[in-house]
Amino acid sequence: MSTIPNFPYTRDARLKTRYEVIRLFLEVKNRTVVAKTTRVSRRLVNEWVTAYLSDGLKALDIKKQSGRPCGLTLKQKCQLKDYICAHAVKEEGGRLIGEDIRKYIYDTFDVQYKLNNVYRLMCELNLSWITSRSKHPKQSIEAQEDFKKFPL
Repeated sequence: MSTIPNFPYTRDARLKTRYEVIRLFLEVKNRTVVAKTTRVSRRLVNEWVTAYLSDGLKALDIKKQSGRPCGLTLKQKCQLKDYICAHAVKEEGGRLIGEDIRKYIYDTFDVQYKLNNVYRLMCELNLSWITSRSKHPKQSIEAQEDFKKFPL
């Protein structure tokens, strides 16, 4: 009878399930029984057991999933960053907002982004979205200084 190895501690529930499947397989040597006992599909039991038998515990590790690719190329991201840096403060007053950036991306690159992903993209471009209060274009610095000197 083979000895059952000590599995490393993990907080990942998916990895714990894989370890449990392997532990049961080493005890009973029947994949169908393991699948029914752990309520895991037979296909997954087969995959995990085969991986464990060929490459050991490292084969059971959960790989990072790549996710959906970005809608913009690296060159387009650079162009977007240049646009944001150049237009952060508007000539007519006010600031560039996320909706403006979203519209620019759609008009220029024909790629649709939701607003929360615009802010995520800005973080990826190392752009902080903390801005100072905008200044009105007709604001007069002299009038503000005169007002500060006004007696109470």
